[in-house]
Amino acid sequence: MFVEKSLDYKSPFGTYLLGSLIVIFLSFIGSLPLTVIAIYETPNPLVNDPMDALNSMDSNLRLALVLVSFVFSFLALWLVIRTLHKRSLKSIVTSRKKIDWSRVFFAFVIWGGLTTVLVFTDYFLNPEGFQWNFKPIPFLILFGIATLLIPIQTSTEELVFRGYLMQGFGRLFRNRWIPLLLTSLIFGSLHIANPEVGKLGMGVMFYYIGTGLFLGVLTLMDEGTELALGFHAANNLIGALLVTADWTAFQTESVFIDVSEPSLTLELMVSLFVFYPLLLLVFANKYGWKDWYYKLTKKL
Repeated sequence: MFVEKSLDYKSPFGTYLLGSLIVIFLSFIGSLPLTVIAIYETPNPLVNDPMDALNSMDSNLRLALVLVSFVFSFLALWLVIRTLHKRSLKSIVTSRKKIDWSRVFFAFVIWGGLTTVLVFTDYFLNPEGFQWNFKPIPFLILFGIATLLIPIQTSTEELVFRGYLMQGFGRLFRNRWIPLLLTSLIFGSLHIANPEVGKLGMGVMFYYIGTGLFLGVLTLMDEGTELALGFHAANNLIGALLVTADWTAFQTESVFIDVSEPSLTLELMVSLFVFYPLLLLVFANKYGWKDWYYKLTKKL
């Protein structure tokens, strides 16, 4: 069983806190190149905002520098697991004997395919809401950066929250539902600085926390993070390549720019109450999930 794996090792919960601090510190180190460039490009820091330098930076360079910090985070997590906990990285990925890449691929194709269909359908039904932005050379550079680094970014987030912390909180509270709630709340709260919050208001936090809950349920029901890894990678990668907006976290050389006015209510309703439940039903049917209450609430 996935969460119960933490009980197989002698690491107290304080070790998980220390490990989390190490990951955060290495992430900070990884973000220094972006910070230094932003400050260097700001002629007078007392007058001009370094954010202006970030916004004027080449979007592909900015994306690469943002994502580099996750490379540092991933390496930090691997070192923490190997040296601090004396475990293999696989132990926070899955409860199976080996990582089931077919699950990762299935979730990626399902969500990536659905997202692509929705974007193009919206474009054909509402063309005035989009600006065609395809530029071959910048897009090819974006494609290389995104396909290489975004899976590292999303995998790092999933392994930290649905893997490392899920097991750590499981060891502390000796159940499954508290780790599910805590990891979802922490995951959602870390998105509070995203520009989407400034555009749509604090209500969008329900989307981030709800997405964390959805990914946590996937992990607990499937006894591994493979489905969450595939979903998260598809969500961020397809978004970065296909469509961006001036109020989203990823400002990229995507195919489209969304110039329509977003609706928070519509986004919340469609994602949280239509697509996520539908995906849960698809995965449950394919992988034969049973005993939902038991798997989501059981004591360890």
